[in-house]
Amino acid sequence: MSLLATPSGLRLQIGVFGRRNVGKSSTLNALTRQGTSIVSATPGTTTDPVSKAMELSPLGPVLLIDTAGLDDVGELGASRVDRTRAVLRRVDVAVIVVDATRDDWLSEHESALLDECSSRAVPCLVVVNKSDVAESSSVAQIETTLASRGIASVVFSAARSQTLGAGAPELRAALTQLAPESFLAPPPLVSDLVAPGDFVVLVTPIDKEAPKGRLILPQVQAIRDLLDGGCGCVVVQEPNLRAALSRLSPAPKLVVTDSQAFRSVASLVPESISLTSFSILFARQKGDFRTFYAGALALAGLTGASRVLIAESCAHHPIEEDIGTVKIPRMLRARFGETLRVDHVQGCDFPSRDELRGFDLIIHCGACMTNRREVLSRQAQATSAGVPITNYGMTIAFLTGVLSRAVQPLGVDVRESLK
Repeated sequence: MSLLATPSGLRLQIGVFGRRNVGKSSTLNALTRQGTSIVSATPGTTTDPVSKAMELSPLGPVLLIDTAGLDDVGELGASRVDRTRAVLRRVDVAVIVVDATRDDWLSEHESALLDECSSRAVPCLVVVNKSDVAESSSVAQIETTLASRGIASVVFSAARSQTLGAGAPELRAALTQLAPESFLAPPPLVSDLVAPGDFVVLVTPIDKEAPKGRLILPQVQAIRDLLDGGCGCVVVQEPNLRAALSRLSPAPKLVVTDSQAFRSVASLVPESISLTSFSILFARQKGDFRTFYAGALALAGLTGASRVLIAESCAHHPIEEDIGTVKIPRMLRARFGETLRVDHVQGCDFPSRDELRGFDLIIHCGACMTNRREVLSRQAQATSAGVPITNYGMTIAFLTGVLSRAVQPLGVDVRESLK
């Protein structure tokens, strides 16, 4: 996989925020060294979040997101501001651009954003823009004010950076310093559950969800993680699993399956061999594992009168027998009754806390196409609304009766820790 093909969920996501005409788009263009966003003196030029995937040394693959102005006005403006604030839920670093020529450079908009960054533990950097035309004393005062509040800042000129690089190197260096340690050293997907030299069997169905000639992303990531950990892996489809297990000596330390094959795979894998699924591994890597597990246990309380939200983090077009829109709803209704209501959301359209309160359970996808911060943010929002949340793999494991076995390889007795 090339660097430019790195999925957005594995990129450091950097959001660029600020009021209209403070230089957000110009700042992003200076970082990317190209005209990623349209720059105009007309307020409100950026109406929707604009994303640009690129390489930013030494961070590697990043996703830069330009946003609409925090002070946008009117009915459409309010909608744009809502979209801008939604971006904050998924970024790893927030860049807040302020205009050094304005006396009100720190207005209620910036203050509210800084407070929200603090409450969400999102590292933020204030870019003091238009330093080339501002009074030097004003720039110095802004720096002093920010430093007194413990807020990182960099003096910048988006206009001059295009030709002279004024502030651009310092901006990139500051972003490097703010990058969360969890991004620079992300948790492994599976390799820490086995020892170097161990073999793992990956059961990977080839169906309509797998692009022609390729494997789906979770399977590719598991293979790469095992190779990085010095492990070997055998990749088979479900019909060949029995033969593969009989030929492997010694037996594999772990079998990882597509969650949809849990029932049949569990019947084939001896209890002496650990078993889990790709989606359950992602529950640990992308979110808080205990929160997802508690959500899976909450499935036991559903009835035919319950309302469930199924959330996909990517906006793919559902295929025939799609897991989120067809298979899981069918399994839920078979277990709890045909009258059980199932709603769906995709992409960034995750409901607000108040909207979530109408649900009895949220079932999230494996989140292979989004980042850990977005998943943690959604979990926190669900917890705040008092609604349990789990994911696809845990749901299927519960409904097929293998949840206890499927979580054991992760080395945590979650049943005991939840008491």
